[in-house]
Amino acid sequence: MPVKPLTFKGDKKTKKRKRTAAADDDTPSKSTDLTTTAAAKEADPEDDSWVSAEAASDVSGPIIFVLPTEPATCLACDANGKVWTSAVENFVDGDPSTAEPHDVRQVWIANRVAGTERFSFKGHHGRYLSCDKYGLLTATPPAVSPIESFLLIPLPSQPAVFAIQADTEKFLAVDDTSASPTVRGDAEELLFNTGLRVRMQARFKPRLKVAKAEKAAAKISRKELEEAVGRRLEDDEVKKLKKARKEGDYHEVLLDVKVKGKHDKFA
Repeated sequence: MPVKPLTFKGDKKTKKRKRTAAADDDTPSKSTDLTTTAAAKEADPEDDSWVSAEAASDVSGPIIFVLPTEPATCLACDANGKVWTSAVENFVDGDPSTAEPHDVRQVWIANRVAGTERFSFKGHHGRYLSCDKYGLLTATPPAVSPIESFLLIPLPSQPAVFAIQADTEKFLAVDDTSASPTVRGDAEELLFNTGLRVRMQARFKPRLKVAKAEKAAAKISRKELEEAVGRRLEDDEVKKLKKARKEGDYHEVLLDVKVKGKHDKFA
């Protein structure tokens, strides 16, 4: 799925201009328009809400790393590749597990490194997060090598929290002993300061994508069902066929309804 421009809370939504009937001689009928519009809404991939990754397999697309600091911060980088901690402004009731970005510099694009369980994280400027042998984090490399790949290890004691392991087999950790927290990749133990939350766009989360696709596939109008059967349908028949669409036995149930209609006709 292509990555689309990010939107943040507070941004004004731009309205798309509707096409008029005069713009297209093949404009479908009003009833067809309504059906198409409803189906389009169900399958809309423009969901820009943010959710927490619960497993490494969830992680894909735009993400932010929420750090275990007080107040909440996340990992960010500038156009020169400097990596630092940036204050989180968008969250609900001060809960960092609901954090969303307000600045594109806080956003990284997560991709699985081919043939491995590791991930690369590309900054807004097109360069990759990197951790050298001394634990120094930068975002200057233009391509992915071993030091630009990271392993996400779920922490059983903290749901939806990960330890991020660098190629050196050491972990990213937060040092918040100073006024401005810093992050390094040289921690040897899993402690509280090595647990990071990964927040991601909902439309990239596999389970949500599958659920949305299934819901869109199950969407069908009464008119379409009656055309498939070849006659007007009773309300209970419509419900039966729609349920079959969701459960995967639509064609079998459709055949039963057709056969029942023929029996009723000649009874």
